[in-house]
Amino acid sequence: MIAYLATKKQFLDDVPRIEDIIKDSVHKHLNHTPSPAEYNSWRNSLGGAMNHVITRSSVPDNAGIAIEYRVNERKLRIDFLIAGEDGHGKESLVIVELKQWTDIDFSELDDHVKTFVGGGLRNERHPSYQAWSYASHLINTNEYIYENELQVASCAYLHNCPTTAVVSDSRYENYLQTTPVYIKGQYQDLADSIAGKIRVGIGTDLIQRIDASPIRPSKPLAEAIGSMLKGHEEFVLLDDQKTVLETILIKSKKSMTGKKQVIIINGGPGTGKSVISINALSRLSEERLNARYVTPNAAPRAVFKNKLKGVLPMGDVSELFSGSGSYTGLPENSYDVLIVDEAHRLKLRHQYSKGGVNQILDIINASKLSVFFIDEAQKVTWKDIGEIAAIEDFANQSGAEIQKLELTSQFRCGGSDDYIAWLENMLQIGPHQESYFTPEKFEFKIFDNPSELHKAIKEKNAIRNKSRLLAGYCWEWISENDPSKFDITFPAFNFKAKWNLKSHGYDWIINPKSVEEIGCIHTSQGLEVDYVGVIIGDDLVFDGDGLVTNPHARAKGDTSIYGYKKEFKIDPTAANKKADELIRNTYRTLMSRGMKGCYVYFTNKAAENHFRKALENL
Repeated sequence: MIAYLATKKQFLDDVPRIEDIIKDSVHKHLNHTPSPAEYNSWRNSLGGAMNHVITRSSVPDNAGIAIEYRVNERKLRIDFLIAGEDGHGKESLVIVELKQWTDIDFSELDDHVKTFVGGGLRNERHPSYQAWSYASHLINTNEYIYENELQVASCAYLHNCPTTAVVSDSRYENYLQTTPVYIKGQYQDLADSIAGKIRVGIGTDLIQRIDASPIRPSKPLAEAIGSMLKGHEEFVLLDDQKTVLETILIKSKKSMTGKKQVIIINGGPGTGKSVISINALSRLSEERLNARYVTPNAAPRAVFKNKLKGVLPMGDVSELFSGSGSYTGLPENSYDVLIVDEAHRLKLRHQYSKGGVNQILDIINASKLSVFFIDEAQKVTWKDIGEIAAIEDFANQSGAEIQKLELTSQFRCGGSDDYIAWLENMLQIGPHQESYFTPEKFEFKIFDNPSELHKAIKEKNAIRNKSRLLAGYCWEWISENDPSKFDITFPAFNFKAKWNLKSHGYDWIINPKSVEEIGCIHTSQGLEVDYVGVIIGDDLVFDGDGLVTNPHARAKGDTSIYGYKKEFKIDPTAANKKADELIRNTYRTLMSRGMKGCYVYFTNKAAENHFRKALENL
């Protein structure tokens, strides 16, 4: 979907009021109300920078120009497109990513830089990577482009940046080779580069054909996705996992020609929800369907991308994975299939976007088949609203056919359903369950010394880098702004450690160095390790009668309970009940990340003794 489409000549005629034209067009065609910052960026980047480039370029007057092209109905938009022919009768397209950045520094994150955006210093994707990823997406998924072998070039123009010292550094060489970056004063170089690729103008027809094209994986992309799970034994399906996968495939075919379909799969920790999701993504892509893996939690996306990168033709797997806030205001059935993992973490409209109503409804509307993997006992933040009843209600409102499935086989925690039942009993989650758990089935150990706990985890990690230390969010992240300081300290035990480093990003849990650090719910939910160590803070204590929770013991910087204080003023009973549920769910989630064992340390001695007595009575 394109906000603005014109020839070069028309664009130059529109330049004196281009920001107003784009503002109106974005609102009309993309259903988006621009911010003042966006308005100013169009005036500077289009009316100023690109005006100079296009004026000095020998690109023909009837070459096509598109501005603010929304890719595949997503919120991501390409800034500037120029289309025509290369002089040999081949249709050609040039993508220009525009940035107003001035001061740029290196980032600890791969493929990122640091710059001032939105009033603060932030990690942003390198402009060349961003433009390259757009080109990669079009080449691999736009049917008109890959069927006609269109030439798609990309570049970035940082028209306020005075130096290439950072942006052209060798660490970004992989992207700079195909997607050069131009800075302030290099408008003629950019103009000549575009003119070398667009020698013949053919009006706006080419861009319109691209925009109208079906979106589905190209054959090379489908084949690459189909082979991406080979050699990854953790993605092999067992028991009812296979049944769920085949049901998804059957329903996907049905949704192509019939009624909208919704599948709800309920399953606890370790039942294989993520494994099925990735297998479904692979199989659906092989069928040339426009499918996406969706999860509100960034950590699983980062880990899967890391494991699977390098298997696609252009090395870019990011387009296959998406956050849950990308489907607001899209035309109905924009996607064939949306596979939503961690659906219990979905959000309300005002908590993630200015548009839309509810992420559940947005996803159902945007897809012919929507698949929701859910475990209601893993809602761990104040904003989480994903519930089976809510999904059913929205599916009924949308006229969808609903199928509900259960995943019951436990493949984590030693394959023991008894450990999960025992853990839920101990944390007083849900009704009491019959359990035959013993530490011989799944290694559960209590440590009275956090240093010994960490030592044990590091020893287990030395085997195959699959053991990590986690904690409840009861300590402030002071090392974020002062790396010389430690976040979690127990002087009596000579213990000190930091929360996971920003430099490790959301794939912290697979970084070999991160065993020295401590993760939290935000970087571990949806993932698994062999052995997990969990530090249980003062938000969960024993009062003599049972375990009680204390939301005031959570760190001020813990975003998962943002909203508690406001609701407490309105309805203290309801606020405390919700906070109690979230805290118990958090520790259930943390203590069920291990495949082989869970080691714990309690800051509250009474809680420790409560668990010790329970183990003695098994």
